Amino acid sequence: MRTLTPHVELRLMTADDLPMLHEWLNRPHIVAWWQNERPTFEEVRVKYLPRVMAADRATPYIGLLDGCPFAYAQSYVALGCGGGWWEDVTDPGLRGIDQSIADAALLGQGLGTRLVKALVTEVFTDPAVTAVHTDPAPDNARAIRCYEKAGFRRVREIVTPDGPAIYMRCERPSP
Repeated sequence: MRTLTPHVELRLMTADDLPMLHEWLNRPHIVAWWQNERPTFEEVRVKYLPRVMAADRATPYIGLLDGCPFAYAQSYVALGCGGGWWEDVTDPGLRGIDQSIADAALLGQGLGTRLVKALVTEVFTDPAVTAVHTDPAPDNARAIRCYEKAGFRRVREIVTPDGPAIYMRCERPSP
């Protein structure tokens, strides 16, 4: 008997997704990696409304697992982020990514790797993008391994406005 592999894809997030995202961002396994912040709905609306994110040069996505929402993902232009983020970046083609799986029961099944691969593939559809980077916490072994399996390499330890991190990078694939 053949086992079907779940299909992972991305779609652009809309304002209609904000209640779902608010609920996800308040789940314990996500709160644990975001300085134990539990955002209100209004805070989520103000920060994640797609037009607000576009003004910040960020693109929000909803990850779909066999067509059902299961994750949040975003990409952003690293150059000029502000707030102490990526102040040494000079490459206008560098993009950053972040993502989280909403249901803790789905962790450890390879879905994060598939989500990251889908996100990186999407980001590289823009010919101006030269590389993608990310910055998991040093003690987030699951995320670090996920990124490595998705083609990222560890570059160095850094300190971000959120604290210590492992700077990881994925170069544009050769044609």
